[in-house]
Amino acid sequence: MPKVTLYKQDGSQAGDIELNESIFGIEPNNAVLFEAIVMQRASLRQGNHKVKGRSEVRGGGRKPWKQKGTGRARQGSIRSPQWRGGGIVFGPTPRSYSYKMPKKMRRLAIKSALSAKLQEENILVLENLAFDAPKTKEFTAVLEGLSVDTKALIVTDSLNENVALSARNIPGVTVVEADGLNVLDVVGHNKLILTKAAVEKVEEVLA
Repeated sequence: MPKVTLYKQDGSQAGDIELNESIFGIEPNNAVLFEAIVMQRASLRQGNHKVKGRSEVRGGGRKPWKQKGTGRARQGSIRSPQWRGGGIVFGPTPRSYSYKMPKKMRRLAIKSALSAKLQEENILVLENLAFDAPKTKEFTAVLEGLSVDTKALIVTDSLNENVALSARNIPGVTVVEADGLNVLDVVGHNKLILTKAAVEKVEEVLA
């Protein structure tokens, strides 16, 4: 069983905590990890790009010349795709780029991301994280006590408004609930800081 140091909010050590080996101790599957990242990034695309087809461009209501007898090619509208100013053929229209991965692959991806973070020694576990009121200064002090001066993902077991508001103005720091833990956030931050309750919740869901 992998074991990491358990820290108090002031940065002092409070013993050790064992992590579930089937979640934090597997061999990361980089191929599945890559697929999960591509899937998440695809779902973030707006997909609102738009061009006009021949039925949407202005003009073209009248047949430009008669069908026969002119010597020119027959034309029905000056807004056909081959004309300058005509409609676009098969152009992009608003759509969603999101797609789904199988559930087992999604679980393997998040386990791979967590295991990779542990192998890099970039996981910290806090005994508790709570503030009486939103205070950015107090949250900064917590990070300094943990010697964290890089991009960090903070994972709490449930929505803690004071924690979220305290971290909101700190560049590179993101706070998420354990239920919202995802591959893109884990990979996109250098340090992963979880509360003890969040670890238990993650293990309960993924084990």
